[in-house]
Amino acid sequence: MNTDERNFRSSYYEKCLINSVEENKSINKLLEDDIRNLNKLKQFCMNYTVPNVHRNHLWSLVMGILPLHKTSTDFVRDQRRDVYQDLLRAVSVLRCVDQKKELVMHTMWLMESNRLWQGGNANATMQADDMHFIEIVRTLLQIFTNDVETYWIAKGFYNYTRELKKECPKLKEQIQILLKREDLSLFNRLEQLGLFDSTSVLLDNWLITCFAGVICETVLVKIWDKVCGGSRKIVVFLFVELVKDIRYLILKESSLAEVKRLIETVEDPDGVIVNKAIKSLQINNSEVDYTH
Repeated sequence: MNTDERNFRSSYYEKCLINSVEENKSINKLLEDDIRNLNKLKQFCMNYTVPNVHRNHLWSLVMGILPLHKTSTDFVRDQRRDVYQDLLRAVSVLRCVDQKKELVMHTMWLMESNRLWQGGNANATMQADDMHFIEIVRTLLQIFTNDVETYWIAKGFYNYTRELKKECPKLKEQIQILLKREDLSLFNRLEQLGLFDSTSVLLDNWLITCFAGVICETVLVKIWDKVCGGSRKIVVFLFVELVKDIRYLILKESSLAEVKRLIETVEDPDGVIVNKAIKSLQINNSEVDYTH
């Protein structure tokens, strides 16, 4: 089956709110193996949209949160839960618990990372990396219902974003190459407004957080599936498709602040932009190779 046929079929099933029988059989088989195959799990993330019912388990395996050996899963899951509960109790005793759950988890993360000052305000000296972690947690809280799983997956996904941070110059360069080729007028406007300036971190923040808080969570997970599967370059295509989708609005703007506002209100609840980005990734897969 060729890529276009598979993508059409997958898209049709997703619109009907069901998954392909073949894909469900495939993921069930991968998860039921006594020793799960990490490469095959990543390939599934890359080639398909992960079914919602399996996403937390599959991501946890790929991120190394849960073991590949099936017989060890329950034991490790219990250990992860115990660590979470210990951290939650500790930040409660230190009166560092905020009403917003993402900030509670941020404080727990600071404590686990030995970055929390006893008696201090956990949010008083936030750095960019802290905001990245909070945005990731905030997004995952809209996707998963289990707080223990959310916390551990947030840490795992945050580690992926550290690689994105290292690759930002290359990713931004690739964005400029693609925009010059596909929409020169749009590229020129964004360049004039200073989006690609070395002093601007706006684009960096979007790329590093994989557009957390920008794209609707229910479709953003399809992008994050690809990141978990091994492709960091998906964020390049997501940005290009996003700005192309609102190009006429961008061309009218005279400030980077207005472009920021436009982009951060896109959401894409129907997944049109996200699906185009995934298709572009598949078509241009050989052009750039930024994988973990």
